[in-house]
Amino acid sequence: MGSELEKWVLMVTARTPTNIAVIKYWGKRDETLILPINDSISVTLDPSHLCTTTTVSVSPTFDHDRMWLNGKEISLQGGRFQSCLREIRARAQDVEDEKKGIKIKKEDWQKLHLHIASYNNFPTAAGLASSAAGLACLVFSLAKLMNLKEDNSQLSAIARQGSGSACRSLYGGFVKWDMGKEDNGSDSLAVQLADEKHWDELVIIIAVVSARQKETSSTSGMRDTVVTSALIEHRAKEVVPKRIVQMEDAIQKRDFPSFARLACTDSNQFHAVCLDTYPPIFYMNDTSHRIISCVEKWNRAEETPQVAYTFDAGPNAVMIARDRKTAALLLQRLLYNFPPQSDTDLDSYIIGDKSILQDAGIKNMKDVEALAPPPEIKDNISTQRSKGDVSYFICTRPGGGPVVLSDESLALLDPLTGLPK
Repeated sequence: MGSELEKWVLMVTARTPTNIAVIKYWGKRDETLILPINDSISVTLDPSHLCTTTTVSVSPTFDHDRMWLNGKEISLQGGRFQSCLREIRARAQDVEDEKKGIKIKKEDWQKLHLHIASYNNFPTAAGLASSAAGLACLVFSLAKLMNLKEDNSQLSAIARQGSGSACRSLYGGFVKWDMGKEDNGSDSLAVQLADEKHWDELVIIIAVVSARQKETSSTSGMRDTVVTSALIEHRAKEVVPKRIVQMEDAIQKRDFPSFARLACTDSNQFHAVCLDTYPPIFYMNDTSHRIISCVEKWNRAEETPQVAYTFDAGPNAVMIARDRKTAALLLQRLLYNFPPQSDTDLDSYIIGDKSILQDAGIKNMKDVEALAPPPEIKDNISTQRSKGDVSYFICTRPGGGPVVLSDESLALLDPLTGLPK
């Protein structure tokens, strides 16, 4: 490592996607190791629209581990951060940067301190799986910094100990988290079922109903469900194993009707289990329910599913359209039912892949106001337009897994000081 007087800083920056479960993880059999009571399956979202960027750095001049999230320093004392740091340090290898003249022996990693800066380009803790992307990015970037030999599936077992669904963000496309059988969690890992190109006609629209932090965190909600819900055991033992097999089959065959039916019913059952918890947990709200009604009416009118919906532990709706043409029709329906406030700029109301707006024939607010009621709306009661009930929409698609960003200008820490830029 050379003399302690050296002032070098070694850094790695990585970007990791978030994911949305289509067969839900809810409930742990081991709270410390974060081992689930059932398998789960997710779709990774395009990181150019939803991702965490993390810069990790090491220097002999750092006197303790520090972390900044979205520009604010946060404590690293939590058990989950400590688990991830401990597991990665234990697997660290020799590192040499010839250009900078830096040599770190693997045993030195135990004495060296880290600076970590992380940035989510979407609301943290609002039910958009920000902890999943965040912990996956932390593990992936530290693994690159410390030259770990483990592959992404083995790294997923470390990320899992930070946040359960983080293990699924170590791959792009369609990912399964195997619950595993071993008590030590060694076989509770993520595996990729198919990459993002396998079913690339899917389009995803997320309605951000509320960007506020949820009242019941997923961690405490799960614990209460496992202790008090009579339905959860039936779900984990009888329902989910069959759905996992059916969902894997639907993904391999690109069978949208089966995919949509499974995603919707599993989301609904997850929220039923939350209601069956005592005291009950309400993650969805009236706007969430109206979005479900809007999708279900359309699917029924077409006599085959056009769109799947799924809700995580929060009110935000994730809608998966079978193709771009359907996504444009979905966006028209969403903007008809949930128009922005009059003073809202359309450009900030639809973010992500804005080209779907063009496909929907919408250029400005006048076009939104001129939208006709969808043909499946028969009664006048449903035609009430709810301004301001949705904060904004994100248009995205299935996307790739974690990547190292070699462009130093994208780093969140200063390469000379290791402090936030």
